[in-house]
Amino acid sequence: MEKLTVKQLSTAEKLRLLCSNGFWYTMDFDGKIPAVSVSDGPVGVRAERKNEKGENVTLPSVSYPSAQSLANTWDCECARIMGECLADDCYEKNVDILLGPGVNIKRHPLNGRNFEYYSEDPYLAGMLAKSYIEGVQSRGIGTCLKHFCCNNLEYNRFEQSSEVDERTLREIYYLPFEIACEAKPVSMMSAYNRVNGRYASENKKGFKVLRDEFGFDGAMYSDWEAVRDRTVSAKAGCDIEFPFNQANYDKLVEDFEAGRITEQEVDECAARVLELAYRCKEMQKGKGVKRTEKERLDVSQKIAEEGMVLLKNDGILPLKKGENVALFGCYAKPERDMLAGDGSSRVVPISDKFDLQALLEEELGVKIPFESMYYYNKVLGTNGYAHWCAKPHKGKAYAAESGVNVICAGTGVPFEYESGDRTDMRLPSSQERAIIDLAEINPNTVVVIFAGSPIDVGAWESKVKGIVYAGFCGERGLHALSGILCGKVNPCGKLSETFPANLESAAVNGTYIDTAVTCYSDGLNVGYRYYDRHKGAAKYPFGYGLSYSKFEYSDLSVKTDGTDAEVSFTVKNTSGLDGKEIAQVYVSECSPTVYRPLKELKGFKKELIKAGESKRFTVRLNSRSFAYYSVADDAWTVNDGIFRIFVGSSAEDIRLVGTVHIKNNF
Repeated sequence: MEKLTVKQLSTAEKLRLLCSNGFWYTMDFDGKIPAVSVSDGPVGVRAERKNEKGENVTLPSVSYPSAQSLANTWDCECARIMGECLADDCYEKNVDILLGPGVNIKRHPLNGRNFEYYSEDPYLAGMLAKSYIEGVQSRGIGTCLKHFCCNNLEYNRFEQSSEVDERTLREIYYLPFEIACEAKPVSMMSAYNRVNGRYASENKKGFKVLRDEFGFDGAMYSDWEAVRDRTVSAKAGCDIEFPFNQANYDKLVEDFEAGRITEQEVDECAARVLELAYRCKEMQKGKGVKRTEKERLDVSQKIAEEGMVLLKNDGILPLKKGENVALFGCYAKPERDMLAGDGSSRVVPISDKFDLQALLEEELGVKIPFESMYYYNKVLGTNGYAHWCAKPHKGKAYAAESGVNVICAGTGVPFEYESGDRTDMRLPSSQERAIIDLAEINPNTVVVIFAGSPIDVGAWESKVKGIVYAGFCGERGLHALSGILCGKVNPCGKLSETFPANLESAAVNGTYIDTAVTCYSDGLNVGYRYYDRHKGAAKYPFGYGLSYSKFEYSDLSVKTDGTDAEVSFTVKNTSGLDGKEIAQVYVSECSPTVYRPLKELKGFKKELIKAGESKRFTVRLNSRSFAYYSVADDAWTVNDGIFRIFVGSSAEDIRLVGTVHIKNNF
């Protein structure tokens, strides 16, 4: 096919190119240019096709752990490999561009879409997204970085204005997009909401930053049905509107004929759409499916193993072979897509049966009694739900006779979903009641939480001996969980977001919000940056996670060269079990001339350390590791001065501290 330029298209064709072809495709003019197909989503391909009745049906696909669970691995290689596997899924379903990853910051613990995003920290979110994009695009499939920007609640998301100052935008909400742009995503998606009063699809100032400063050279398109005025959004730099909207297209043509949008402005957008079409087809040359479906399922399980977080363990885990265990909670035998959030990233998994009871019985070599206790937030009788008919009194009898209770609790599709926010951080009362009742009978209780956001554990945490945060762990998540509970897998995941003690302790508590405006008065104090100044407000800190191994840190060395630094230290596994440790490097300016958080994550390293052995960790920092964004100078600025380097196992568990003089000669 001849590669056309925008000059070879008629004016009518160029205008039509700025609007999509139906729901999932770009315009191709009956094969004159390549058509590009796009599809949700970040944790599994949600491709839709028509069945023999003409109805839209979602095709089954490998369901991977959510972005939140992937982030809890703190492992860029996991993100890269997941991207490669998703590319294989795309090839099998004739998808050219995967609509992900999402890098919006987790500002509010109740955001219904938090499970689709990586972290409260922009550096961690950006690094994982960068690796994910590199993985997908290395296999010839395009990505779509989203949602630009400040989509941090689902409440009234089509109209709500996120009011954010420039420095906070740069240091918190823009930064993950900036880092991810280093991987050259072929496209990006604007958000639904307004940013400082301007719709995100019309955010000319933001789009200019992306292209002129961050090096984004792909096509920008709207979130689905996010365009209010196609002309205004096109003039701002939104290249494609999804899905096709006849009224918006007609208005665009009318505005062009009236001179309200120039041919040059149309050409700029159309040229980027053309480039996207040819770029996608060129990327795919010589490539195709690399991994088998089984291999992709194995990857899904591996990521789930790496991302599960052990929050509490009073010696009860791992379970021992032959141990007398009782299992509770409907999440132990979930329905097909129960262990996930709802919305555009919801995946129909390939597997159709999920049974932790059978997996534990196989691992432990014993029969395990099971009682559902509840169905999501209900205790059901036989009214059409005979399969989930709960008998809590029977469960209490099992608990009394068991050595260890394992209770599977959580949220899922009814509670965490696109277009709505959670109403509470606590588990449903039926679940809390079951945990408390069973733990009173037998305190040797382990609670497993399947959720995509922080959970308030205050009502029952002190009554149980173990807590595992499984997250939304994909279709092989129960296999991963069984391995961790039984000691076949040593847990190593760490939290990519802080768990506040309760909603009242959250960083956003007391910030202004009304029906039309969300005021980001917390500024830079997002996540652990807030909790560092409010001790006791966090139940489980950012970067926290236990292991069956124990680690000691020593021998910190920091070498500087101008505004660059090399941080190295030794980590020793003092236990008798091989394990992985995630070490985190934070930076703090000792005498800042502007407000700065007490410390900020600027590097991390994850390593497997054999029992009794030591490993030397090295993390390199550059000028941006010490910089703040100066609104006065419209530039990143490094002060010549004294900085502290904190090395920790979590944001609150700092093991080593060094002091360095950073010399800025400019």
